[in-house]
Amino acid sequence: MPARSLPAVLLVVAALLLPAPAVAGPGVAVAPAWVSPVGDPPVVTRPFVPPPSPYGPGHRGADLAGAPGAVVGAAGDGVVVFAGMVAGRPVVSVDHADGLRTTYEPVAPVVAAGQAVTRGAPLGTLLAGHEGCPAAACLHWGLRRGETYLDPLSLLRPPEVRLLPTG
Repeated sequence: MPARSLPAVLLVVAALLLPAPAVAGPGVAVAPAWVSPVGDPPVVTRPFVPPPSPYGPGHRGADLAGAPGAVVGAAGDGVVVFAGMVAGRPVVSVDHADGLRTTYEPVAPVVAAGQAVTRGAPLGTLLAGHEGCPAAACLHWGLRRGETYLDPLSLLRPPEVRLLPTG
């Protein structure tokens, strides 16, 4: 088998790891799997800060600026698993494929538990009153896989490809 140059091997690896092109055929755009729940691009007022331990301090989501009464949409296809009050705040939670769960608060829900939703479908309206919000209203958007909190903004970014040197 002939030896391949390192740049050629790296190009093959990069091609395998990069997301598929955004066009499925001539003039046919493919929608992303995930969208911002409050507009694109979202205005982040407080980023995700992972806790150092399961019960440690951190910010287990991202706060996104919005306007009171703005429609909050589902970030991706899934099933509503909760729509109600938690600690006096209205929350909506959606289960997605691969064990992911997104949460949205404070949101006055227009959905109910058990309801299937598609990417961008209205979940409810944004309410004012999120503590520490520098805008008229902020959505606290969370993401978990199982019990592990993840940065919800990672859903909106293409995967990073990092090629490491061999040897």
